[in-house]
Amino acid sequence: MQIGFNLPNSGPLSAVAAMTQIATEGEAMGFDYLTLTDHIVLPDAKVPGYPYSETGSFYEEAPTERHEQLIGMAYIAAKTSRIRLVAAVLVVPHRPAVLAATMLATLDVLSGGRLVVGVGAGWLRTEFDAVVATPFAERGAVTDEYIDACRLLWTEARPCFAGRYTKFDGIVLEPKPIQRPHPPIWVGGEGGPAVRRAARVGDAWYPIGSNNRHLLDTLPRLRAGIARLRNATVAAGRDPSSVGVSYRVKRYGEAVPPRASDGERRLFSGSDADIAADFRALRDSGVTAIDIDFGRPDAAVMLAEMRRFRSAVIAKI
Repeated sequence: MQIGFNLPNSGPLSAVAAMTQIATEGEAMGFDYLTLTDHIVLPDAKVPGYPYSETGSFYEEAPTERHEQLIGMAYIAAKTSRIRLVAAVLVVPHRPAVLAATMLATLDVLSGGRLVVGVGAGWLRTEFDAVVATPFAERGAVTDEYIDACRLLWTEARPCFAGRYTKFDGIVLEPKPIQRPHPPIWVGGEGGPAVRRAARVGDAWYPIGSNNRHLLDTLPRLRAGIARLRNATVAAGRDPSSVGVSYRVKRYGEAVPPRASDGERRLFSGSDADIAADFRALRDSGVTAIDIDFGRPDAAVMLAEMRRFRSAVIAKI
């Protein structure tokens, strides 16, 4: 099982010195990967609507301070040498397919083949209206088509594509990504369309447990979600074992209410021993990667918690 951490690219910890320190020291601690999130612009974050918290509010104190995801990843790639870089997740409709394919191929080459392309359809309509040319209501179809176009551009010497939202012919995309046939694709999202997308094109399904509309916050709920993924993968004509499961943890320990709405214990609630047991249970259930949001008020405190967590939890897995 791979274990990663979220690298803040928003709020106070997105300051260049702090962001660099967290990335380089996290790599030195032995974490397998780091993640960066994707928003280009945000509305007033005090207005509820965030789908991954109990209140509908963002967790960060100042999330409107934000670096663009792919440029941030390129910067961090230059400051590190081993740790894998996960887009968590790239909102696919934000960038035209050919542009995104080129940027991601470049990032994979410049990082020495360390890119993981987490993908999602997005959820924030205000941002779409400001940034995206395709309709918000069609974002799922746009995402599917853009992913298909990117995979073609990454693998074909003379790619040709004629879709509803993107068309190209007579072009060359070079250099191709270092990773073959292309960088791993982790499909974010918790609902039916995301599960089917992961089954069709994903190297892994990449849910967050705390989505209020599609909760995966207890072991029975997550196991049921993985079963749905396996069934969908068979229906897509693929080997179920070919699609891994990566899991994002937004909060843990005392920050998590101990009991979920289904009456079961909430995953990653409780003591360090409880959390270590959750890691083992998820590994045994087929989860192949877990990343943690260690968000703290400053870099020194966050890094101290990362060190403590590795000793108190990860070492006990």
